[in-house]
Amino acid sequence: MMTRISLKGKTVAITGSSKGIGKETAALLNEHGANLVLGSRSSQLNVSETILEMPLDVKSEASVKSFYERAAAQFGTIDVLINSAGVGTFSSVLESSTEDFDEMIAVNLRGTYLTSKYFGQHMAQQRQGHIVNLISIAGTTALAGGGAYSASKFGVHGLTKVLQIELRQKGVQVTSVLPGAVSSSFWDGIDPKPELSNMIPVKTVAEHLLHIIHQPSGAYLDELTIMPPLGIL
Repeated sequence: MMTRISLKGKTVAITGSSKGIGKETAALLNEHGANLVLGSRSSQLNVSETILEMPLDVKSEASVKSFYERAAAQFGTIDVLINSAGVGTFSSVLESSTEDFDEMIAVNLRGTYLTSKYFGQHMAQQRQGHIVNLISIAGTTALAGGGAYSASKFGVHGLTKVLQIELRQKGVQVTSVLPGAVSSSFWDGIDPKPELSNMIPVKTVAEHLLHIIHQPSGAYLDELTIMPPLGIL
């Protein structure tokens, strides 16, 4: 019989927590006893003994700094940061919108940089912690129609590799998670919407994240690729 995973006493900050992978992961980690710091653009301030939920715009340094400072004030030690906030639109590079390109770079890449910077400083100071960056298979694989999205995700993948080198000796683990297509709210604004039934269930990704942050000591997990059974869709 498997021992139930307990995260009691651990504090996990999650960006993009109002929908998709972030929302599903927050619900799962709550079931396992974690203290949660939840941030998204649509969140309202909500404070309880084990949950701090607040508005967060990862494009804004002031917003990210406030998110980190309130988290530290509420719980003291932040053990895990899960960067789940992200946006994506798809078109050929020649037909793409410059505004959409800038938005994806700002949210996906700049946002991950800002949160990793502030929470990483905290973790390095306490000599322990774990940053988990949800990237995408588009961060390692070129997909037609995904020029801006891939540019942002390739950037996050490179940033994550640098963070691994810089933080490893400071006791901080940094993990890249590269999912293939996930059946989540990410596709709500995509037209035409792809077939969702062959994609990875969002709960499956959340369960992988649970095990990533509860892995045995003595080794670091640098990268995990999670693919749908039928491969890239």
